[in-house]
Amino acid sequence: MRLPLFPLNTVLFPGMPLSLHIFEERYQQMIARCLGDQQPFGVVLIRQGLEANGPLPTPYAVGCTARITQVQPLGEGRANLIAVGHERFQVQSLDYKQPYLVGNVNKYPFVSDAHPLSEIALKLHPWVARYLKVLATADSLAIELDELPTDAATLTFLAAFLIQLPAVEKQTLLELESVYRLAGALYHIYRREATLLSAMLAHDTAETHPPFSPN
Repeated sequence: MRLPLFPLNTVLFPGMPLSLHIFEERYQQMIARCLGDQQPFGVVLIRQGLEANGPLPTPYAVGCTARITQVQPLGEGRANLIAVGHERFQVQSLDYKQPYLVGNVNKYPFVSDAHPLSEIALKLHPWVARYLKVLATADSLAIELDELPTDAATLTFLAAFLIQLPAVEKQTLLELESVYRLAGALYHIYRREATLLSAMLAHDTAETHPPFSPN
């Protein structure tokens, strides 16, 4: 199918939110068409080029469709919008004839895995909780969640959304063949990152509040 593409410096996962400020005329046209046709657009990570105010960039081949859920018009065609990731796709070819990028894409669903996703999700869950707790302690602007989802796939995609990694590394996660493998990769990443954050926080606390040593 043909799909309007929005090349960004971010990676979108199924079920996860995406906030965008639409100001360039080419993307105003694209969003207006998506709203008029009630169709999604595709989010793809930029491989080469700029996100805004330049020639159309070259994207990675695997992306995620986004369905628009909220639009806030700002005048003169500008708008803030919220979209939600829906399903993975793979670009077969690119069409540069429009002001915005259009891709000929195939659906690229995550394959089923012989191993039960719930087992690895149970191992992932406490590490995500620990990571968020440590992150909130270290950064007042960090996301805090009262409760993590119990659905294994939703937890996995949320974990991929929340982890603070370079976009290229998140693209590698998006391209994994199954949600089970994604959850497994995230389990090891969260163990590493939560442990490192805890150690860094403990070190900073020790330097800020050294033990009292009377002369």
